[in-house]
Amino acid sequence: MRKYTLHLVSLLSLALAMACLIPQRAAADDDDPPGRVARLGFVRGNVSFEPAGTEDWVSAVVNRPLTTGDKLWNDNDSFSELHLGSASIRLGSNTGFSFLNLTDNMTQVQLTEGTLNIRVRRLADDETFEVDTPNLAFTLLRPGNYKVNVNEAGDATVVVVRDGQGEVTGGGSAYTIHPEEVGTFNGTEQIDADIESWDNSSDDFDEWCSERDRRIDHSVSARYVSNDVIGYEDLDEYGGWRPTPEYGTIWFPHVAVVGWAPYHYGHWAYIAPWGYTWVDDTPWGFAPFHYGRWVVVGGVWGWVPAPPRPVVVGVVYVRPVYAPALVAWVGGPHFAVGVGVGGGFAAGVSVGWFPLGPREVYVPSYHVSRNYVNNVNVTNTTVNTTVVNNYYNTTVINKTTVNNVTYVNQRVPGAVSATTPQAFTSAQSVAKNSVTVNAREVATAQVVATTPAVAPSKQAVLGSGATAVVRPPATLQARAVIAKTTPPPPPPSFAKQQQAIQANGGKPLAISQMHQIQPEPVQTRAAIKIAPPAKPLATQAKGVQPNPNRPVTPNNPNTTNTVNKGGNPPVTNTNGKSFNDRPPASRPNTPANATNTTNTPSTLNNTKNTNTPNTFNPPNNSKPANATNVDPKLDQKHQQQLQDMRAQQDLERQKVEQQQQKDRAALAKKAADDAAHQKLNQQHQQQLEQLEQKHNAEEAKLKQQQQVERKSPPPPSKPAKEDKPPKKDKP
Repeated sequence: MRKYTLHLVSLLSLALAMACLIPQRAAADDDDPPGRVARLGFVRGNVSFEPAGTEDWVSAVVNRPLTTGDKLWNDNDSFSELHLGSASIRLGSNTGFSFLNLTDNMTQVQLTEGTLNIRVRRLADDETFEVDTPNLAFTLLRPGNYKVNVNEAGDATVVVVRDGQGEVTGGGSAYTIHPEEVGTFNGTEQIDADIESWDNSSDDFDEWCSERDRRIDHSVSARYVSNDVIGYEDLDEYGGWRPTPEYGTIWFPHVAVVGWAPYHYGHWAYIAPWGYTWVDDTPWGFAPFHYGRWVVVGGVWGWVPAPPRPVVVGVVYVRPVYAPALVAWVGGPHFAVGVGVGGGFAAGVSVGWFPLGPREVYVPSYHVSRNYVNNVNVTNTTVNTTVVNNYYNTTVINKTTVNNVTYVNQRVPGAVSATTPQAFTSAQSVAKNSVTVNAREVATAQVVATTPAVAPSKQAVLGSGATAVVRPPATLQARAVIAKTTPPPPPPSFAKQQQAIQANGGKPLAISQMHQIQPEPVQTRAAIKIAPPAKPLATQAKGVQPNPNRPVTPNNPNTTNTVNKGGNPPVTNTNGKSFNDRPPASRPNTPANATNTTNTPSTLNNTKNTNTPNTFNPPNNSKPANATNVDPKLDQKHQQQLQDMRAQQDLERQKVEQQQQKDRAALAKKAADDAAHQKLNQQHQQQLEQLEQKHNAEEAKLKQQQQVERKSPPPPSKPAKEDKPPKKDKP
């Protein structure tokens, strides 16, 4: 009996221990940040941005990662584009947008006014994609192409399903919208629904979206990098893919700066829960700074990408995990590796870092599980999981430094970037606040895997954008939306986060810690109304759906609550707004013969510049190739011409780079002084700039020729030959 009792006590003790351990392990996994973000990849016009946890609107900056709680506002005649890896979201003019929730398997966005174009290329069984508007929630059920528009009054929504399938929930009813259908939904508490065939119409915004989609569909980079890597489609225009004996095919950027190095031209922003995050200045500067690794080949920096999605059925595939910056940090007496508790820097130190190379382990500074550390490495480089586990045990568990590691880029000339503590913590330009480092010192300096623990200033959260010139109207910011899925509470205010980060020794807060300082859901969900249980309604084929909730009389008999069907968005009470994202005849409250008096450029300004953001200003009504009348053969021909020209340009650039490398090697043998090196650098700089100008002119000329060819009428098809009557047999 005694043995049985002891045995029972042992089992109960073990069960109790497991009960304590299991929640801790689950909590650790729940603390892992999402493996993806949304990249702001394109802006045109006045686009404003409000980071989560703040009430400050700043100018939107290309390459800024967006996540839960972030907001965007597109003003008159303004477009913007977001990429999530498997989906693209494009915002039209006068559009208010925010992320209610963005995780690995949930995309929940809020549209308070304006137009969204959504292209979903993949949608897993466990993924949800939901758009919440003031009078309904729209759930995307399949990959496809969708358009959602909310009028200015917020009481009408139009949903166009060009391809795919979706479900509208609102007013206690649910409606399914099939491919090539458009649904018009008027009212708020009760909805008047009308679903009919889409007439295949399009406006300028649609044409622009189709043109952007074709960039993705024809991307050469998709052959070499996973199509879940956010931002890969911009690599085609700004660099070339070349085979290397050790690393396979890697991408080399076409930069016009002698001595260029990764993670030097940009700034550090603070984005929870990852902490300090690199935001690059170049229009292509997202994928190569948040995925893969960098290495120098033949004296030139190249990016080794995350491997592409396997084509073999049955091979396990893990979506590449986003990282805030794949760098290692320089230690030593002159660098801020050891910082004061609460985020204080020691006097006279700098912050220094360099890009990680292939097979080198990235160790996050934010709270993560062992599985996360493994995935963020194996999906971005070729590395043994045993090596990753050793780093995790040493750095994360035992909180010590991994020694006896040789970093391939630490000794590369110019690879180490450094800046002041003030610039680092306040989103200032690294290039403009660069600190000169001693090459011998950094070559032998201690390397620390994790980011310096220092609390950010508010400017680090806002980023480098200036105070916004425009922001959404106050009534629009307070407008409630209907949600089918209950979103999480919004992130806590920055003031609360900053205080908690200081108490956490300057380290980023874990997701569970963020939850502890979040406001109560009751206090934060006034702007979110959960849709009541919905009753599915039968759809009449290509016609009007009956709606038992339709009011007998409108709420306001003096107001006509109508919505333009087809491709054009609905608008009421425009109050003199300018809707330049569509043809004049399609603008609300605008006569067909009205003249557009908006002051906009008259010519396309699409000059490529690797050192400026991904922006350009097309004229109001200059349409790319018509989305609904694209000649597939002509489009394929043009894409092939562009690819061939870029490949030839890359070969030409490669020869220049090789010659410049020989020039530098010859000068080094002569032990020349600084003046000689400076003169050579100036010559090389001029060569690169002239080459870039030449290539830009070639590409502009080709695109102009292609544009003329698109506008030319197709040659008339030859009439079919009439069948001759069969010959009669001779008698």
